[in-house]
Amino acid sequence: MLSKIIIDFKPVSPRHGDLFKGRNPLEVARRLEKAGIMGLSVVTEETHFGGSIDLLRSIVKEVGLPVLRKDFIDTEEQLYLTRECGAKGVLMICATTPNIALLHEKARSMGLHPVVEVHTREEMNLAREIGAEIIGINNRDITRLEKDGGTVDLTAELIRESPKGAFIISESGIQNHADAQKALDAGANAVLVGTAFWQGGFAV
Repeated sequence: MLSKIIIDFKPVSPRHGDLFKGRNPLEVARRLEKAGIMGLSVVTEETHFGGSIDLLRSIVKEVGLPVLRKDFIDTEEQLYLTRECGAKGVLMICATTPNIALLHEKARSMGLHPVVEVHTREEMNLAREIGAEIIGINNRDITRLEKDGGTVDLTAELIRESPKGAFIISESGIQNHADAQKALDAGANAVLVGTAFWQGGFAV
């Protein structure tokens, strides 16, 4: 299962507060790489999630794993900065990116791998329309800063509507290995785990 897990480096959860609790994220990143996980995601949004570009740069330099930048991306300048930092992927959220079709195409032309995040059937349809090849199903509502109680049941529901051949990542609401396995059994290719890992409920 480890080869299908992406660990989310999100310093602060709006719902649970400080997640790192003094731990060195670079040491954790090195340990995760040795464990054989698929990749890492790094939150760079500062106001609600405590992330930073410096955190992204330092983790990219520390490990050889593919790294996804997570933020509210809505400009080409953010894409150039993402590439400059060495991230391989960039999150694009259907609910918060009005120009997602243009940015999705721009990211691909720059050599970045856009991960299109959806939370509803309508957003899954949008992901299909713009030709998304990597889709993240967020089990929680990002417009509510993921404070709702979403579960992997949403992955099982929306994955039926996903484009054929798309790489599907189940995100958020994964509390333990059983949840991760449920998402994978539903057809997800990978799971992204953040809060549960940092709180010790999801061992790697």
